[in-house]
This record gives sequence, C-alpha cells and structure tokens, in this order.
Amino acid sequence: MIVVTGGAGLIGSALLWRLNGRGYDDILVVDHLDESDKWRNLRGLRFSDYLDRDAFISRLESGAFGNGIEAILHLGACSATTERDTGYLMENNYRYTLRIAQWREEHPATRLIYASSAATYGDGAQGYVDDENTLDSLRPLNMYGYSKHFFDLTAGKRGWLGRIVGLKYFNVFGPNEEHKGDMRSVINKAFPEVRDKGLMRLFKSHRADYRDGEQVRDFVYVKDAVEMTLFFLDNPDRNGLYNIGTGTARSWNDVAAALFAAVGKPVRTEYVAMPDAIRDKYQYHTQADLTKLRAAGCSHRCMPLDAAIAEYARTYLMHDRLLADVS
Repeated sequence: MIVVTGGAGLIGSALLWRLNGRGYDDILVVDHLDESDKWRNLRGLRFSDYLDRDAFISRLESGAFGNGIEAILHLGACSATTERDTGYLMENNYRYTLRIAQWREEHPATRLIYASSAATYGDGAQGYVDDENTLDSLRPLNMYGYSKHFFDLTAGKRGWLGRIVGLKYFNVFGPNEEHKGDMRSVINKAFPEVRDKGLMRLFKSHRADYRDGEQVRDFVYVKDAVEMTLFFLDNPDRNGLYNIGTGTARSWNDVAAALFAAVGKPVRTEYVAMPDAIRDKYQYHTQADLTKLRAAGCSHRCMPLDAAIAEYARTYLMHDRLLADVS
C-alpha cells in the first residue's frame, strides 16, 4: 500500500491520478477535507481508503498498519505563504512531518518522500542549490518557508536525509488547484478575467532592478512535478534534498503572454501595487538548480511554459475540468 498525505490537494491528487495511470490503486488517501471543495479532486480517482490526517497519524503511531506500507508520499501541509499562525504551521508542517519520519526510522522498509519547498531559499541570496551542507545559511522570508526549512534542518542533523527524500517544489500550477483560494496560481486566478474581459492584473515591481511584470519564477506544471516525484519512488536508492522545477526562470509578463495566446486574445496587462503585507517577503527571482537531480538520473524534461499554460487553459480551465475528467 502507498500512502499519499495531502491526497486531495494539487500535487497529491495529481500523484493519485498518475499512480492510477500506472495501474496502481492500493492507495490510502490522507487529508483534512474541512468545508472546502477539495474533495472534488478525488472524484474519478481510484484508492482503497481515506483517513483524516489526525486519524492517520494516530493509527500509524499505534502500529495499526504493521509493515503494510510500501511508501509514504507526504504532501500534506498548510501551503499558505500568508498564514500568520506560527504555532499552527509548526504543528501542521514541521511536527506532523517529524512524527512520520520518526515512525519511518522504525520501519526502514517504507519509502518516505516528503514535500519541502522552494520557499526555504528565501530571497535567493544563497542561490537555489539543493545542497544539504548549506541548509544553515538559508533564511526563509515567511513562516511557511521556515516551517518547511526547520524540518529539512532537523532531518539533516539527525542523519535522515541519507535514507529519505525531501523535494523542494518551486511554483507548481495546473489542474486541481481550484480549492487553494488565494494560494492558487496567478494563471488560475487570472483566467476568468482574461477570458471574459481580455485583461490581466499583475503586481508592480517595488525594486529598481526589476521592471513591472519582469519578476521571475520557476513555474512547473503539476504533471511534470509528479513525474519527477515518482522518479524517487522508482529509485529507492536516491535520497536527500532535491529541487523540483524546470530549471528556467520566466517572468510574469511571459505568463501573461502565454495565457492570452491560449485564449486567443491580445495581451493587455495592468500593473497594481503589491500589498504591504507581502512586499518585504516577496521573491523577485526563483530558479531551480537541477544539477543534482540530473546527476541522480532523473532525465524528465518539463513541458515548456507556453505549452503547459495552453494545455491547462484549453483542456481544463475553459471546461471546468479536473485531472480525472480527461482521459
């Protein structure tokens, strides 16, 4: 059995979708569905059981699963970069992951792959190299990033990174992200206005060295993120921290041009002031260094940004479809 925590989320449900595509459905989905529409991401997917996150960790630590877990793909977390409840983030993102990792130390036959984040790199002053030896030099810009970084630090200090995998996901976008609210990709949020009004709003730059809309990110399509994730399920001898991105930085203006092209309309952008709450915590440049990933043997090549946005818009957003809705 494979356990996917955060299984109703963006990356988690895409992992289920891809595992199903491989013919695998002995999957335990773990999540906390609350009152959101996240449950919709599970429709049409095949899995053997579902547990709330609290019930799962309790049963895991009580020994209820014995040695029946082949792998845990731990994607569950609060991914809101604007979350201000520090205690909640530390319990939900750090300590929950810690408890799973401690259990795994007693069950070494179980593969553990967990989600870290590119937010751990902070402003990028130390670069974006996934080197466990430089963890102490990183300074995340927000509490979400720190909650992820603190587990990376702990796993490194305890020697676990030689036996488990942490994946530093960059800006993942694609179908099944609708439930994320304000944490949805700009592509998802902007689509209705681009389609209906032919307008896209982007943040102004508040740095002299970046023009408006020229802030850059490493945007990675969720289908590509999943393929790179499953490389580590298929190769249990590859351990440590790895970046999951395209290795290419693209601007928000590039994103706008691709989205307008996807809907067949001329580019028309409006630049709005960045909210004060995030202005000092904003990453102006992210770009995954994939040297280590390639050296590990992962040769997957990501879909170009323009093609990924076109597929996302035309196949999914225009028709209000989820991953499982398209054969």
